[in-house]
Amino acid sequence: MFVHGAFADESSWNGVIERLQQQEGYTVIAPPNPLRGVGADSAYLASLLNQIDRPVLLTGHSYGGAVITNAATSAPNVVGLVYVAAFAPDEGENLGDVENGSKDSVLNAALVQYTYPTGHDGETSVEFAINPARIQEAFAADLPAETTALMAATQRPVAAAGSATRPDHPPGGTCRPGLWSPPATRPRAPMSSVRTPGVQAQISSRSTART
Repeated sequence: MFVHGAFADESSWNGVIERLQQQEGYTVIAPPNPLRGVGADSAYLASLLNQIDRPVLLTGHSYGGAVITNAATSAPNVVGLVYVAAFAPDEGENLGDVENGSKDSVLNAALVQYTYPTGHDGETSVEFAINPARIQEAFAADLPAETTALMAATQRPVAAAGSATRPDHPPGGTCRPGLWSPPATRPRAPMSSVRTPGVQAQISSRSTART
């Protein structure tokens, strides 16, 4: 199963899914990541995982890494976690603090703020999108301009983690207690590609995880 990061959607995995389906014959799922915060997103993912009656190798990109870390704690069929340029947070770690500590990320400065209705008595909440004029610089610098123009038009805004007075705070939240570990009856995947939450990330650089 593949989980996308912020400002993207599940179609960002299309190239990988096509190869796995056609060349390897794997069953692949890439569900939508709601992008409403770590708590809500991981609960949504965990509910889906618990309706799958087979072992799942769970893969997350960027912000999706935090989502899979939390979702796997309540999904006993998850046999491994793969982080692709992803946040691999420790227990209790806040994604906003990780992002703000980055030395080379330019994402925060490229965000624009919007409000959306919460559905409760006319209340609104804050979400962020990437300024379309800066999406190639801040989000997809290795892609051609025509591709990033399409991404700018179809990007998915993300809910703020915190109040409207913190517009510099990226999507996410604090990772909940409880570490995931592989089921004892299944072999542990190589640490070069899969790691257990709570251990220092080996393949995921926090300074480069931007979405």
